[in-house]
Amino acid sequence: MTSQARAVGIVQARMGSTRLPGKVLKQVCGRTLLEHQMERMRRARSLAEVVVATSTSPGDDTVEDVLRSRGLAVWRGPEQDVLARYAGAATAFGADPVVRMTMDCPLIDPKVIDQVVGTYLAGGFDLVANNLEPTFPHGLDLEVFSLSALETADREAATPFEREHVTPFIRDRPERFRLGNVRSPRDLHHLRWTVDYPEDLELVRIVYEELYRDGESFTTEEILALLERRPEITSINASRVVS
Repeated sequence: MTSQARAVGIVQARMGSTRLPGKVLKQVCGRTLLEHQMERMRRARSLAEVVVATSTSPGDDTVEDVLRSRGLAVWRGPEQDVLARYAGAATAFGADPVVRMTMDCPLIDPKVIDQVVGTYLAGGFDLVANNLEPTFPHGLDLEVFSLSALETADREAATPFEREHVTPFIRDRPERFRLGNVRSPRDLHHLRWTVDYPEDLELVRIVYEELYRDGESFTTEEILALLERRPEITSINASRVVS
């Protein structure tokens, strides 16, 4: 990072998932999905800090309690206005740029984080993502954007969709914001590694049981090698893949 930049990973997470309730605290290999994702994010060399942005809903008190008991950073903001929640967390933790992820990516790759952050820092962009044109597995998605762009969006975004999904105000206005996309060396967007449904959780659980060793971080290449050896794993959530 440059002396002016302080890249902070901010992960939105809450208990109220409709498709897989309480997924953020589901246990895999003795830890919650949230802890696994934060552990992997903290291995990214480009991130100065990693924060969970959860809601002020009483239902998310448990999320805060678990995080604080593990010594992990947490910020609480509006449940539905996730854009305002991000703006508050970014200001509170001095984030610029903001590195945004959702809490359904427990297989996130620290090297991919560093690649996207590095592209943002090198290119003079307002926002860089690796899914403007999807080529990475769904579950390795992230966006990096400036505090200025976030503040503009928070000030001007008016629709419920823009408030709930954080970056559409920026992404949908290329005439105002400089956008960049990072591509995978191989087109892997047909792979689904995110966790939205029970089948997704089962796939991730098997990957962790096969590859996870406490204190180590397995790589995307190791996951791909496992799936090549055991292609039946990919079929677990194949019905949820969107082409």
